[in-house]
Amino acid sequence: MKTNAGRFFEDYVLGETIHHAVPRTVSGGERALYHALYPARHALGSSDLFAQSVGLPAAPLDDWAAFHLVFGKTVPDISLNAVANLGYAEGRWLAPVWPGDTLRAQSQVIGLKQNSNGLSGVVWVRTTGFNQHGTPVLSYVRWVMVRRRAKGPGPQTTIPDLAPAVSPADLVIPTGLDFQGYDFALAGAPYRWSDYEIGEQIDHVDGVTIEEAEHMLATRLWQNTAKVHFDASQRPDGRRLIYGGHIISLARALSFNGLANAQLVVALNAGAHANPCFAGDTVRAWSEVLDKAPTPAHGVGAIRLRLVAVKQGAAPFARLGADEKYLPEVLLDLDYWALMPV
Repeated sequence: MKTNAGRFFEDYVLGETIHHAVPRTVSGGERALYHALYPARHALGSSDLFAQSVGLPAAPLDDWAAFHLVFGKTVPDISLNAVANLGYAEGRWLAPVWPGDTLRAQSQVIGLKQNSNGLSGVVWVRTTGFNQHGTPVLSYVRWVMVRRRAKGPGPQTTIPDLAPAVSPADLVIPTGLDFQGYDFALAGAPYRWSDYEIGEQIDHVDGVTIEEAEHMLATRLWQNTAKVHFDASQRPDGRRLIYGGHIISLARALSFNGLANAQLVVALNAGAHANPCFAGDTVRAWSEVLDKAPTPAHGVGAIRLRLVAVKQGAAPFARLGADEKYLPEVLLDLDYWALMPV
């Protein structure tokens, strides 16, 4: 038998390192498709000339596009038989990704916990993406619920101790980045780092209705082979689950209206796909400013943001119910650091 049914929960071993197959060479095509799939308009990822004006050699690949590329490498080994992708922590973008780079990924299993029903378990992995020079470009932890092949005893429970947020001191600023000559007119908004207050909430106004075709294109673009995104028979309701990364990029693109100058994502503190999304849902987004920090780069400040994606019927800025659980209209709750001009 030469086919591979993918790993099940009992196939993971604490501490093992998994080298993921099929490296991916990035071209300008990824950028064009990314901008076609999402209303992505941040200037730094759109224009070589704008990027050069702030000290970079060219426009880097959008941060979340790089994330999806690395994430997609891991799916056949980590989440092919997933029930759900549960969360993220300790994510850092370590170096820009440029067209022409070739990305590969490896993951280490850092936690295991069998669920009480004996039918599935949670696997924690730390994934690192590397370019062709062996330079790490991205690192993050995620945990995913994976089906068991058959009921049986589980491994000893090991839950990793994860930081609640990436420290501002650990943020990696791209070499040469300098926002002192930043062109606010070309960027599309006048608001600087100093114009945002901790606790401020921003309604990003616009909405996008999810189409089955665009989700399928996005998931294939990132070579994500998770069965629940393609095979309708994998769910009792007969619907294909929208890939969570699709919601992340859609919400990030919508956040341009209010956060146009949050140009680079440099850390992922935490994240949860709160409820499933399906074709036909209309996605909107809002943000909350959680923290701010200076950086050693000229004219560059770091801003910590909570990005929440919701679907139709959501109340403004509502996230949790009285029971402290996510409201059913909440799709995504993402906590990240971004860089913007001071």
